[in-house]
Amino acid sequence: MLELGQNQNAAAGDVIKDVSEADFMKEVIEASQQVPVIVDFWAPWCGPCKTLGPALEEAVKKAGGKVKMAKVNVDENQMLAGQLRIQSIPTVYAFSNGQPVDGFQGAVPPSEIDGFVQRVIAAAGGEEEGGGLEEAVKAADEMLEQGAATDAAQTFAAVLQEDEKNAAAYGGLVRAYIALDDLDQAEAILNGAPAEISKAPEMEAAHAALDLAKQAAEAGPVGELRARVEADPDDHQARYDLAKALYAHGETQEAVDQLLELFRRDRAWGDEAAKTQLFTIFDALKPNDPIAQSGRRRLSSMIFA
Repeated sequence: MLELGQNQNAAAGDVIKDVSEADFMKEVIEASQQVPVIVDFWAPWCGPCKTLGPALEEAVKKAGGKVKMAKVNVDENQMLAGQLRIQSIPTVYAFSNGQPVDGFQGAVPPSEIDGFVQRVIAAAGGEEEGGGLEEAVKAADEMLEQGAATDAAQTFAAVLQEDEKNAAAYGGLVRAYIALDDLDQAEAILNGAPAEISKAPEMEAAHAALDLAKQAAEAGPVGELRARVEADPDDHQARYDLAKALYAHGETQEAVDQLLELFRRDRAWGDEAAKTQLFTIFDALKPNDPIAQSGRRRLSSMIFA
């Protein structure tokens, strides 16, 4: 991930606050209209919270005011925790424009915290600092979007000759080879990435894109799967397979819709397979992609409901 300069570090008091039931609306819901707010639900007796909390605070401070953090002690705010259906801790949710847009439960490795914070910033319309080769990466992204995968791959490779730890170029190169249907080369590039950038958001997105590309090779016929779902709306396996087939055919929005419907019907099915697949799709899309943003909001609303 691209580092932020130390001069952008924000004072903890400006961006990190203890929040209670009395000021949750002001400090989270209303405040998120201006800048995204990450809410950490914790308790003093929670062991994993003692590791996650400080790591999350550090990542928020490094973001230089582009995101804020609210800490909610569930022991002292049981009514609020109940209203939000916080069933286990640590639980982390991010709010933007008054709505939940992302989140996770349980402890995660510190290496993934920065990626989560930057994803929240990007989803809210913020920007990360770029290097001197940023314009070349943007140009290659445009080539890829226009179908010029070979030209894009060459441009990404040229950027990596100048900066071998450019996560955006590495992720773009993987996506270019996926577009060229050379999944073995795409996987080799991922496996050869420097350890320092292996957990960068761009690399996580490339991993997700590769996973979905591999699934596409096994996707069944859309027509047959759609007929099975129409005949039996509770055939969860058919709906799940239909979503994979739809994504493989470029029908991303409908794939997300089918997975959300599966989650609504039975969120626990297949060890929460629908939610896992949704996160894989969201991770493969750009953070500010409208399908990803809408899908994350809809999924979060179901979790809160």
